Amino acid sequence: MTIKEKAERMAVGATIDGLLKYIDKNPQENLIKLIDLAEKLLGDTFPKKNIEAARRIIREQDNVYYTLAMSILRDLDREMLKKMLLAVGLGAGVKGTKAVRENREKYKCNIPFQILFDPTSACNCKCKGCWAAEYGHQNNLTYEEMSSIVSQGRELGTHFYMLTGGEPLIRKDDLIKLCEEYPDCAFMAYTNGHLVDEKLCDDMLRVGNFALALSIEGDEESTDDRRGEGNYQKVIGAMKLLKSKGCLYGMSVCYTRNNIDKVTSDEFLDKMVELGVKYALYFNFMPVGHEASPELIPTPEQREYMYKWLRRVRNGKTGKPMFFMDFQSDGEYVGGCIAGGRNYFHINSAGDMEPCVFIHFSDSNIRTHTLLEALQNPLFMAFRHDQPFNDNHLRPCPMLENPQCLRDIVSRTGAKSTNLIQEETAEMLCSKCDKFAKEWAPRADALWNSTKHPNPKTQYYRDTPEGKAEFGNK
Repeated sequence: MTIKEKAERMAVGATIDGLLKYIDKNPQENLIKLIDLAEKLLGDTFPKKNIEAARRIIREQDNVYYTLAMSILRDLDREMLKKMLLAVGLGAGVKGTKAVRENREKYKCNIPFQILFDPTSACNCKCKGCWAAEYGHQNNLTYEEMSSIVSQGRELGTHFYMLTGGEPLIRKDDLIKLCEEYPDCAFMAYTNGHLVDEKLCDDMLRVGNFALALSIEGDEESTDDRRGEGNYQKVIGAMKLLKSKGCLYGMSVCYTRNNIDKVTSDEFLDKMVELGVKYALYFNFMPVGHEASPELIPTPEQREYMYKWLRRVRNGKTGKPMFFMDFQSDGEYVGGCIAGGRNYFHINSAGDMEPCVFIHFSDSNIRTHTLLEALQNPLFMAFRHDQPFNDNHLRPCPMLENPQCLRDIVSRTGAKSTNLIQEETAEMLCSKCDKFAKEWAPRADALWNSTKHPNPKTQYYRDTPEGKAEFGNK
């Protein structure tokens, strides 16, 4: 950070300190002051209506998001909370968003708001339908390579990093070191929870900009069925320890044809709220890898159920006090597919830069290319050129819902399979999605045409002067 950035961080940190110090005396008033501070910092970066909606929520004490805010203040360590607010708010929200937008214009390519990367391919679990279970322990990014990813990304405006794998906490000492080196960036690791211990919790509190998303699949029976016997109790134990320490964590849920009822039940959600879970990241099962079964893909009926369920549990009056996100059902809020650097991309443990954590093809590697070079290489530029892959954002993915799109991109760019064990061609992958895509299309179109949708602040290549010259003004 520059001297100016450090001074700004200190000033904002002091303001947050003051608000948090006295917030318990008048939570409602001081939470609104925090929102006022955010509005001052953000300027016109985000719509004013979003800021005002946050104020309205705080004034409505029967709103589940007010309950969530109160639980954050009650459960989380205050010093950690301040550091996370600085990383997410000042770093990612203010500095990052502005720089990302400017660099998209400057470099004429996608620039991501966040980057996912795999510190290691190693994992201590072998979950059904997970490609990482096939990869073994052969590949690791060095600390220097991980630091370079963050350093390069930060220069482009990317201040948010998600760590996947493998099991990223196998490298937890290096991850904490990374958080120390880049305090203005936010880091989150998807983890099975087995390696969560008191030292990690203490380190998380010390650095302040590191959170976890623990994998769980509903109740004990459904979790252990997919993740192995004893996994459920280990996750629950990790959650209890994290809560007792005041750490920030949420849950990661892969929903399949077999577990949807379990992972969306009120009983499950209420238990997670009780255990201190603050956010829930839901993922539609993707048939990636040679051992992945397309029979685990949710049915079209289940996808429609997930769309409606998500809006029920997020309702401020009737929902649950937790932040929910479903990366398939939320396509309408982000303008469809966010991969290929549009909002994020993925780097595997061998250094291959992939458009998506679920799309294992690449034409660039961090050991031979910079991040910017990869974003300007044919594969990512093809994603930029073709997005959105469907104007119905309930059918966002170029693999799952529009498999012909991924076939075409891989064919015309010459991208290579990055499966770390055995090549999986685009045809092999997409053929596992064809049946679902065909069956989901009419139901998704009927749902899309019968409901109102937001108009997210987004820009595609087709909206740029170059895109309009190529496509016209359609």
